[in-house]
Amino acid sequence: MSTNNTNSNWKDKLHEIIYEADTPAGKLFDIVLLIFIVASIALVMLESVHTIDKNYHKFLYYGEWVVTILFSIEYIARVITVRKPWKYIFSFYGIIDFLSTIPMYISFVFAGSHALVTLRALRLLRVFRILKIARYLGASNQLKDSIIASRVKIAVFLFAVVISSVIFGTIMYLVEGEENGFTNIPKSVYWCIVTLTTVGFGDIAPQTALGQFITSIIMILGYGIIAVPTGIVSAEYVRSTNKADKEKEQGKQPEEIQLNTQSCSNCHAMDHKDKAKYCHSCGHNLHL
Repeated sequence: MSTNNTNSNWKDKLHEIIYEADTPAGKLFDIVLLIFIVASIALVMLESVHTIDKNYHKFLYYGEWVVTILFSIEYIARVITVRKPWKYIFSFYGIIDFLSTIPMYISFVFAGSHALVTLRALRLLRVFRILKIARYLGASNQLKDSIIASRVKIAVFLFAVVISSVIFGTIMYLVEGEENGFTNIPKSVYWCIVTLTTVGFGDIAPQTALGQFITSIIMILGYGIIAVPTGIVSAEYVRSTNKADKEKEQGKQPEEIQLNTQSCSNCHAMDHKDKAKYCHSCGHNLHL
């Protein structure tokens, strides 16, 4: 019994450090982890610069391996400290942690695949837990809801833009012809989209007076195309803001944003309420 209790205690303590950011040790672990993630990404980026790689190849290579080994140890620790490992392994962060660890090992079989370690950038999402950025999510959720509420209007608008691009592209194909670079309708539609979005690569340009006149009209329409979706979302955002203000005036409380970073050591469930003592999924004690 004492051996089982000892094993359970060190696993629980390690779980608290690795998975939670509410304790000083947990915060320190996550901060050190983020530093190593940034360092590993920087190493890969520097290795892609030939002049730097030529002079510091061994340093960059061994540095990547040091980080990979540390991440491997961390991944194993995350697996063994959860009572149901598959809950972590197949979770969002579990998959990202695995994908960010294996590229260097795969490089033994497939040359050049170690560049995939840049996937470690996805692990920087853990910064939300450390800084408790959730407290600022109210405004971001409001913006997200505004975009979702505007999706039908935006979809109709984009469909109209696509139809307009096909029509104008076809017209330009007929006006300019193959001799001026508009060799087919798809390529002419591509040119129209590039022009409408005000990108203007310049790989194709109208040569006739009529073609240039039509191009001028398309360019002017392009400014409107950029402004319309912004206006649609902005109008919806203002509407939702006014609605929230009215609800406050009526005494309705906004949905409370939880800052709890605790992860259940039994079922790996997260998003617990701030003062929760037990897991909302399996009822396991969160404060062992």
